[in-house]
Amino acid sequence: MMDSAVVEVMGITGSPTVTQSISLPHEEMHFFRNLANAKRFAIDIGGSLTKIAYFSTVSHRRVRVPEGSDSDSNEQNTEKVNFTYEVCQAPRLHFIKFETKYIQECLDFIQKHLLGQGLIGQKFVKATGGGSYKYSKLIEDKLGITPEKEDEMDCLIKGANFLLKNVSQEAFTYDRRRSPEYHFLPPGPVLFPYLLVNVGSGVSILKVESEEKYERIGGTATGGGTFWGLGTLLTGAKGFDELLRLAEEGDHRKVDMLVRDIYSGDYVTLGLPGDLIASSFGKAAHLNSGDFSAPDVARSLLFTIANDIGQIACLYALQHNLKRIYFGGYFLRNHPLTMYAVSYAIRYWSKETVEPLFLRHEGYLGAIGAFLKGTEELHTEKYSWQENYAGSSGFMNGELDTSYEFPSRISVGFLEMDRAQRPVGYFPLLSPDVEYSPDTVNLAEDVEARTYWISCFEGSLDRITERAIESQASVAGSIDRALRCKRKLLDRFRTLSIEPCAYGNLTVRSLLNTIEQCLREFDFPDPYFSQKQGMSSLYGVFWREMCLTGVQML
Repeated sequence: MMDSAVVEVMGITGSPTVTQSISLPHEEMHFFRNLANAKRFAIDIGGSLTKIAYFSTVSHRRVRVPEGSDSDSNEQNTEKVNFTYEVCQAPRLHFIKFETKYIQECLDFIQKHLLGQGLIGQKFVKATGGGSYKYSKLIEDKLGITPEKEDEMDCLIKGANFLLKNVSQEAFTYDRRRSPEYHFLPPGPVLFPYLLVNVGSGVSILKVESEEKYERIGGTATGGGTFWGLGTLLTGAKGFDELLRLAEEGDHRKVDMLVRDIYSGDYVTLGLPGDLIASSFGKAAHLNSGDFSAPDVARSLLFTIANDIGQIACLYALQHNLKRIYFGGYFLRNHPLTMYAVSYAIRYWSKETVEPLFLRHEGYLGAIGAFLKGTEELHTEKYSWQENYAGSSGFMNGELDTSYEFPSRISVGFLEMDRAQRPVGYFPLLSPDVEYSPDTVNLAEDVEARTYWISCFEGSLDRITERAIESQASVAGSIDRALRCKRKLLDRFRTLSIEPCAYGNLTVRSLLNTIEQCLREFDFPDPYFSQKQGMSSLYGVFWREMCLTGVQML
């Protein structure tokens, strides 16, 4: 299940002097990674999806140059640079989501792999969501810990603020007519106040004024549950995802009555375009059942509910003079057609004065908030956290992981965040209203550049793998780890070539960060360290000679 490596002191000549074992996550154990080191748990159980959060410490090697081994001491022999591998413990946050129908199998998995080692003294688990009541006894029976319920809205807001503050390019706007369809906002401080619209079975609309202050200012009973219930009655679809697939295939114009169906074109006097929906399902009363299909009905229903939610949210935003609306909840789930319909409604009714925003990790808000409420002693919110690309799934489609521990194939999404070595802040002289980006090319926009750079990085994987193995030539298991790292990177590059927005804006910098994080994940902290130290020594000699020459000339 685990791969062991050796920590050693070595130079380019590779003479090991110290050994210590460290555990690495097995590639097949991506589901609930590093579970043995879990410190705290929280759970958000919804009617359809369950999200589990936990805190762990991860062992990593870190390169340390012994005192006195600077570039000056190596001027005469740049081929020998001694350094030390030391083991450090790094905090990590894990968030996992899966369908609630698999909750028993997942709790069995945790029980088998964690309780056998002792449950780190935890007597309760923070829980939120409607399912925290329904499955309370199951959690107690399986894990021997008591679910301590937390308010769902409170957890959602706490989770949203945490993500907006810590995750780069978390928020985005969506427009199907734009290429790329996703426009990610640069990182910056959370700008209060804003409107948070949570679209679950029903809809709750909350005005968030600060980290701690918020109020529910409205809502509607027409939400995701309405779409699912009416959709099942009208189309016979068996599940939510099936309804969404039908909606993608349908043509709502066969069911909805448009402005042009009434006025034979635009209604110029009122400024209504001909393709605007005048009456949802308005044609259905005058058609035979064979004139439209189940996909047409599903698409019309989706637009009906999305338009209603968008208009209501927009009116509340205008009433409270708010310019930003963040959407979340099971109904959206980053589904393109749903986001398009909601965005269109917001922009139409606000005349482009209110900005509809979505979150890459909106499905984890409740679990993150519940987790933060149970970890005050860990001071989680006092640190900066960064997304671990090597351990997170892309936000556009949940990755399918097959674990031999489970009897069935489960669709899983996961997010991992590592604590930064030092707090990260925002440059105070840069206005929060300015969209500054340090990258010159967005590879999601430039297809030719994306193809070129991903091809370059794919072509470099063999050399990177060789360097990784050479850097730990005497270490047991290094070849296996290097090959696994190569496979993971190759899979990730292929995913990004198809879905370039899966992790935010795709840039050369983000590709380099992905490589660095993946190497570190497989315990290769810096395969090029010796080469860089050697070059540093050469440059040191060069600049010293240049300075001396300059002094002599003066």
